[in-house]
Amino acid sequence: MIAWIAHLVTAGGYWSVALLMAIENVVLPLPSELIMPLAGFDTNKGHMSLTGVILAGTIGSVVGSLPLYLPARLLGKDRVGRWIERHGKWLLLKKRDVDRANDRFERGRVMAVFVGQLIPGVRGLISLPAGFAGMNFLLFMLMNFLGTIIWCAVLAFAGHLLGAGYGKINTYVGPVGWVLLAAVVGAVVVWLVRRRRKKKR
Repeated sequence: MIAWIAHLVTAGGYWSVALLMAIENVVLPLPSELIMPLAGFDTNKGHMSLTGVILAGTIGSVVGSLPLYLPARLLGKDRVGRWIERHGKWLLLKKRDVDRANDRFERGRVMAVFVGQLIPGVRGLISLPAGFAGMNFLLFMLMNFLGTIIWCAVLAFAGHLLGAGYGKINTYVGPVGWVLLAAVVGAVVVWLVRRRRKKKR
């Protein structure tokens, strides 16, 4: 996975960084903890600037929050909740994860959107309760942007600092990344098989 993300970042530049971060925010298994550091690595080659990478990642992530926020706001908690129960598995969405994000939002409201962008596993999901609550669109986008730019800056800067050792890191971590990806896919397949068996019973 690491080698694949690194190739996309190098080939597509800012557009790839933005696209990958948008996809990551729809709760698909493309962790920003890999995307942004690898983009930070790439800034050492002179293809992109650190500022540009941070902005691209931030904008992509903020835009990527809309496919969850907008349906949640327009359709409401009950209808979206039923959809998640039936089809959420295809996006690796679980109702209990949504409930946990909803509880966090209820405790912090506006600030929960800002803080949620700094917490792995909550970043994308916080968009749902914000939509359910009818949070002001511009305020949602602002708090999302502020939290996300901090997250992206920290990860990209860390990758930039380690840039000199990128080749060695990719050599050793690349194969591990593919093993992890295979493990994730395998876990999803096992989960789907068990779910079907339970339904048949």
